[in-house]
Amino acid sequence: MSVESTIRRVNGGAAKLSVAPLEDTSTFKNRAYTALKEVIVSLNIYDQAGEVRLDERQLAQSLGVSRTPVREAMAQLEREGFVHSVPRRGIYVVRKTRREVIEMIQVWAALESLAARLITVHASDEEIGRLRQMFASFDEAGGPHAKLDEYSEVNIQFHQTIIAMGGNGILVNLAENLFTHMRMIRRKTIGEENRADRSIQDHLAIIQALEARDTDAAEVLVRNHALGLADHVARYADYLE
Repeated sequence: MSVESTIRRVNGGAAKLSVAPLEDTSTFKNRAYTALKEVIVSLNIYDQAGEVRLDERQLAQSLGVSRTPVREAMAQLEREGFVHSVPRRGIYVVRKTRREVIEMIQVWAALESLAARLITVHASDEEIGRLRQMFASFDEAGGPHAKLDEYSEVNIQFHQTIIAMGGNGILVNLAENLFTHMRMIRRKTIGEENRADRSIQDHLAIIQALEARDTDAAEVLVRNHALGLADHVARYADYLE
């Protein structure tokens, strides 16, 4: 489902999220969960001046359902760390602290570097070749900065693909929810401190190591690339405080 992530303030400061009505009413809770998670992840939460409060009533009306499936979906999202409820105040989208973001990136570095090791052993040349194709359109003048929004999405797809290509189902499951949280911070940081240019250079070096089946180099390059993001957050992400 395509969900528009426009934010408007209503009801004393709650964020009004534009979400499409649910067409299939067979599994209200699951579909409400999917729709709300998609819109929350698409928010530029770290570009917001303050907390984003959600309005259950407005969300239920937008989705065309009762408040019960929305409330159930919110409970699941809270268990996963995407929202938090404050008694007598409402439900807010979670903004991770700098320390929490750094710790997530450190865990991601371990998972993705293991996936890179597995790729060099198990992935086909054709699968690895598709990684290089992701960046073909950024070889033109201007590089990734000329198409920053597009590059940001390709950057995210690249890291998700590395995990998937490792071929380890448990690894994929461990990384899925973690990366959903990291997606928001990756989108925020890619345009900072010339990170886009450094990012594409790192990616191409990683691809070269994978193509060469250089297991140790691929593992180190992937880990260092992720930890470079952690270092960037530690030095520059004052908006996380």
